[in-house]
Formats: sequence, structure tokens, C-alpha cells
Amino acid sequence: MKFGMAALAAIMTVTPALAETTANPFAADRAVLNLRGLDLATVGGQQRLAIRMDQAAGAVCGEGMSTIHLALGAQAQACRADVLADIRSRIATATNAGTGATAR
Repeated sequence: MKFGMAALAAIMTVTPALAETTANPFAADRAVLNLRGLDLATVGGQQRLAIRMDQAAGAVCGEGMSTIHLALGAQAQACRADVLADIRSRIATATNAGTGATAR
């Protein structure tokens, strides 16, 4: 899976998938997901990617929101799911572009 690592080596900017009308003081507007140095062919590389993805999603969606209010926790959880899905989609697109494969 060392395919197209040049395409994946770029730094991705992660933003909340759904724009909210009110600003969340406990979350950032965006986070940077650095994919450099990851070998996705190894379990260790995949684990580091998962950790980095989780950290980026936490930065843009907020951490520990359920301790403030359960509704905020649910919103943060939905936001995290959307952000993680967006990241996976971007990685798949970059991977397919790097290998010349098409998405099915």
C-alpha cells in the first residue's frame, strides 16, 4: 500500500462537515491532519492514522461535550462521525488518484 504516498503525503485540512450557526467555544474551526511519515501498509501506520484522525475530529467537534450537556455530547458525536467519514473519503479519493484506480 505504498502506492501514491505522494498524494497522501499532503497535509489535509479538516473542517466540520456540517456548518453550525453558532460558534462552539470548545472546538476549533479547523484542524490539520498531517499524513507524512505514515505507511498504511503496516498495522502501526494504520493505528497512527486512526489516532491522528481521532485527534483532528476532536479538535473540530469538541472534547468532553457530554459533560456540559447531553445534547451537546450528541452533537459532538454526530460531528465526529461526519468528520471521520469525510477524512476517509478524502483519503480514498487521494489513494485512487495516486494509483489510477476508480472508486466503485
